[in-house]
Amino acid sequence: MLLGLASLIASATASLFGVHTPTWLIVQAVLVLAVGSWSWWWTIAHPHWRRDPDRMAIHFAGRSIVAFILTWINPFFGIYAWVGYLDLGELKHPARRRLGMFAVAVTLAGSQSGGFPIAGVLQGAIFLVLLAVNIGLVLLLDHLQAQIRRRTEEQVAMIEQLGRLNEDLESAARENAELHKTVVEQAREAGILDERQRLAREIHDTIAQSLAGALAQLQAVQSSGEPNARVERATALVRSALGDARRSVLDLSPEPLSSTGLAEAVMTLVEEWRGDHSPQARVIVTGNVRALHPEVEATVLRVAQEALANVGKHADADRVGVTLTYDTDQVVLDVRDDGSGFDPAGDVGSTSFGLRGMRQRADRLNGILNLETCPGSGTAISLHLPALPKEAA
Repeated sequence: MLLGLASLIASATASLFGVHTPTWLIVQAVLVLAVGSWSWWWTIAHPHWRRDPDRMAIHFAGRSIVAFILTWINPFFGIYAWVGYLDLGELKHPARRRLGMFAVAVTLAGSQSGGFPIAGVLQGAIFLVLLAVNIGLVLLLDHLQAQIRRRTEEQVAMIEQLGRLNEDLESAARENAELHKTVVEQAREAGILDERQRLAREIHDTIAQSLAGALAQLQAVQSSGEPNARVERATALVRSALGDARRSVLDLSPEPLSSTGLAEAVMTLVEEWRGDHSPQARVIVTGNVRALHPEVEATVLRVAQEALANVGKHADADRVGVTLTYDTDQVVLDVRDDGSGFDPAGDVGSTSFGLRGMRQRADRLNGILNLETCPGSGTAISLHLPALPKEAA
């Protein structure tokens, strides 16, 4: 478009520069057609050549030479030569860009100072001033283009980085979803396992103990002269076992705790145990007796039941002592006997479900269960639990 505009103006002003003869007009027309075809061939006909720095350098040089010749013929062709400023970005090599910059500036300075050749000192001075101005302008334009290119590259790099970050976030989201699924599955399995352990402890500490007592009473009927009393006791134990089974399924507190406090339930437990076993047993309660969290009270009572059951089955003891201590921040249960004791590292200590259940109950409430025993020296079990207060209704 600029080439066509410059050609029209040059044809209209040809007489001003002495190139209005047919010969010069033909030369001018040939050069215009040549440079137009040149640009069309290198850019429009082969657009992929724009990505080749060497090809574009040849294109820029050929067009700049013809533009200089046309400007020499008629200064108004500087309108077309100005396009060289826009194509300096195609010259990737710094030396080529500086040379192209100087060539365009010389062409435009000659056009603006009155045309080539330079005639006189005054036109020469004007030419030098305009050359400096054009070089300054092209340097400014090149600087602005460099900033635009740099910002464009930074934006492209930022977009690529954001794309990678987005991919990382999507990958992390997928991993989190898988992790969440795994955690939920593990939590479900842990809940199932915990519930199984709870039921196992409840069955062992309640139903199994009651049925074992009932079995002992029924066996005694066979060799006793008081069958009615034995049968009544066995019936009571079976009823207790049935009630405990129902309460275990419903995850309720032990029956003795439903109507009394922990201290009274422990004393009742020891009194009932003493009625079925020969060793002397006594209970001591110390500290500020108060209502505790139902889980804490149930754990203390179940551990006391299991400890006394073990004494009755295995210890062959003469005396048993149970101490319940209410401290400021913990409740302590101690069950001691003077029986035969056992090796805690042996088969009995390592495989006893009762001992394992007591430890599991203590761990569940962040408590501590200590066992002190050795063969022939009795056994002492000490349970320490946080004295969590009873929640307000």
